[in-house]
Amino acid sequence: MSTLVVLGAGDLGGAVTRQAVAAAVTRRVVLVDDALDVARGKALDILQSAAIDGVAVAVVGTSDLGAVVGAAVVVLADRHAAPSVEHQGDAAVRLLVGVRALNSRALIVCAGATQLDVVERFVHERAGDPTRVVCSAPEALRAGLVALTALASNSAPREVSLMLVGRPPRETVVMWDEASIAGRRATRVLTPPELTRLNAHVPHLWPPPPLTLAGAAMRVVGLAMTNGAGTPVVFVVPAGAEGVRRRGVALPAHVRGDGVTPIWPDLSPRDRTRLETALSD
Repeated sequence: MSTLVVLGAGDLGGAVTRQAVAAAVTRRVVLVDDALDVARGKALDILQSAAIDGVAVAVVGTSDLGAVVGAAVVVLADRHAAPSVEHQGDAAVRLLVGVRALNSRALIVCAGATQLDVVERFVHERAGDPTRVVCSAPEALRAGLVALTALASNSAPREVSLMLVGRPPRETVVMWDEASIAGRRATRVLTPPELTRLNAHVPHLWPPPPLTLAGAAMRVVGLAMTNGAGTPVVFVVPAGAEGVRRRGVALPAHVRGDGVTPIWPDLSPRDRTRLETALSD
């Protein structure tokens, strides 16, 4: 039975756990937090809500990091606090090192908007496998932009297809030339001033709120659990020449249980320059 482990019983961790249960992407979810009573209480609440959804998913709360042993996917979220605080900094890097010591195969999904630095340090300083650790927050940014684009074009979000790359929020390249709205090229549906306004909104969509971050994390988790089709936008640390420290970058990626493969899109010369700038120190 595949297991999903969520590290942190804060607002984000609780939302990830709730969405995982509702989507029934796995048969067992474990919520881990040093605040044991909080982890157990949220797990019990989510377990009871599963009966309303008509799904059969086991949900447990614990303070034992050993719960990651045998897990298929581990999500790094936020610890319980007032307010909740995303796992970050030295403590988060050490936490990922502990996860990897207990489970060398699980895909690690960092769900927070402040965790790109954790991914970069884990890969560069602790020799973490860059194909098995990602940050899903850029997918939440993409979802926010899809929602605004749908409003601007008087369409439904499901009719909008767009991709972005770079290092959000400031170094973000929205691939408008490849975007579509209801089967038509976005650049033919939206006027240049409308595109300019949408681009101007991008920095203000960051950081995405907890429910959107949780939804983005669950899209990545769902693909990893099922080996399904889809290319979410995630932060990855691309491979570079030996001794070269590459910055993390948001790219569309194929996500499977055995790892993540980033997709380098075809870009215009101008957008390619912007992406290369985002990758350089």
